[in-house]
Amino acid sequence: MNKSPKFSPEVRERAVRMVQEHRADYTSLWAAIESIAPKIGCVPQTLNDWVKKAEVDSGQRPGTTTSEAQRIKELEREVKELRRANDILKTASAFFAQAELDRRLKS
Repeated sequence: MNKSPKFSPEVRERAVRMVQEHRADYTSLWAAIESIAPKIGCVPQTLNDWVKKAEVDSGQRPGTTTSEAQRIKELEREVKELRRANDILKTASAFFAQAELDRRLKS
């Protein structure tokens, strides 16, 4: 089930930028997130996830970037399609091989 994103990419980027700009004004990253999240209209955990994702994408934190995750998803979809096509071809090949054997036995 895909739910539509409640926040636009611009709002997410702005929220992350606000956290990064005001991080020094608070005792911890979480304190900054808890302060800024209500202003954006989201829960702190959501904003924390956005900040982590932005840090991964910028290389500040290890992990799979958004573009890498998208590429992996595309490749997995392609592999699934190729496996399905391969199964169809194997079945067809076996069918035609059996038909050829039956034809040879009848003649």
